[in-house]
Amino acid sequence: MTGFKLFSPVPVSLEKKPTGLDLYARFAFAGAVCCSITHGALTPVDVVKTRIQLEPEVYNKGMVDGFRQVVRKEGAGALLTGFGPTAAGYFLQGALKFGGYEFWKRTFIDALGMETAQNNRTAIYLGSSAIAEFFADVALCPLEATRIRLVSQPSFASGLLGGFSRILKEEGVMKGFYSGFGPILFKQIPYTMAKFVVYEIAAENIFRATGKPKEQLSNSTVTGINLLSGVIAGTCAAIVSQPADTLLSKINKQKGASGSVASRLAKMAGELGPKGLFLGLGPRIVMVATLTAGQFAIYGDIKRVLGATGGAEIGKSNH
Repeated sequence: MTGFKLFSPVPVSLEKKPTGLDLYARFAFAGAVCCSITHGALTPVDVVKTRIQLEPEVYNKGMVDGFRQVVRKEGAGALLTGFGPTAAGYFLQGALKFGGYEFWKRTFIDALGMETAQNNRTAIYLGSSAIAEFFADVALCPLEATRIRLVSQPSFASGLLGGFSRILKEEGVMKGFYSGFGPILFKQIPYTMAKFVVYEIAAENIFRATGKPKEQLSNSTVTGINLLSGVIAGTCAAIVSQPADTLLSKINKQKGASGSVASRLAKMAGELGPKGLFLGLGPRIVMVATLTAGQFAIYGDIKRVLGATGGAEIGKSNH
């Protein structure tokens, strides 16, 4: 009988769970993969959405017709313009956003205590996501500027490295890569705050509606809840951040324009008006709702596979 004991599997409860840097590295990796995959896969939608924003007089018949116009004029390959900077940029951004969100959420919980944190969980979701997104955008901004330049000026360079190095050489770091840093923060921070807070609240309520603790639900049910919560969160986040997304596309199209970023943004916003600021909202809701659902589903599944189950949960549905 002793021989059998020697080869018995170690009970799951006795397995050492990752903590500290090891745990947050797993969160960051899961976030990097989920963002890179989803944003990369939706590059064609983003190409059409960016064209609608930048050339509304040409691309003025909706998303489906926008696809047809791009393919007819430039070939199907044009729909993958900017794929390199998109995949690379969002790999970095996803790592810092999701890993940072988990880190700051835990930091706030430890500082406040679990009961206070639960009672103020919406504020914690908002604060954690805003701080995480700020640092994520520092990494994302140069690659996003390169992507928009490639999409708006297809002849500018043949890909990520060519576009990146040309902008760096001709315009420098700050003017070339960080002209859009103000608008990217203006777009991404409200977007990420809406995305995480709506996701957390939606997931909390859906899990509560099942009548079972999360741990007792099947993996497929949890993934389905993550997907549904992601669709709801993505739709809200797209609407909240649409005006800044339009401004970001336009400011990155301008090569070395004069004047401060703030004055250029104010001028553009005035010229566009409310209607102009929401150009491309339909395609963007489709894109953001799809990618947000995919992100939370993939993120949850990778965390489970990596054993990264030690995240801070302060929703009341599972306690």
